[in-house]
Amino acid sequence: MQRVNVFTQPAEFDHADPEGYRAGMSRFGPSIGASMLGGSIYELPPGQAICPYHYEYGNEEWLLVLEGSVTLRHPAGEEQLERGEVVCFPVGPEGAHKVSNPGGEAARVLMVSTMIEPAVSIYPDSDKLGVWPGEKRDNLIVRRRSAVDYWEGEG
Repeated sequence: MQRVNVFTQPAEFDHADPEGYRAGMSRFGPSIGASMLGGSIYELPPGQAICPYHYEYGNEEWLLVLEGSVTLRHPAGEEQLERGEVVCFPVGPEGAHKVSNPGGEAARVLMVSTMIEPAVSIYPDSDKLGVWPGEKRDNLIVRRRSAVDYWEGEG
């Protein structure tokens, strides 16, 4: 049986991430043989967030705070989550969320999600949507205003 320790698993940082979103990550699901659920550990330095405010169609996510505390933005406002607390982000607008660390100490969280494709993410603050159909070359993030008519280019 393959295993990962969520407290010691190293997180890798992508130096191309913009300021404010420089969280380290370890996607460990495949390393333990998972195919239907995804698992990621995030290390959040002070002042950083995991990703922009968003919600998803197609996948449910859970967040568990492993170390420290984080601020969770959700449709009803913001609240602090402490070590050991777990929340669920359901599919659709009611599951919108952003996880950030405004504190002075690093935080560590575990995100678990279903792995259903195709998947769509909506980013309300920037009015974008992302589509992940299952084939990486077809992944797409666009602004809603770039929408075209169904018949455009067909005749």
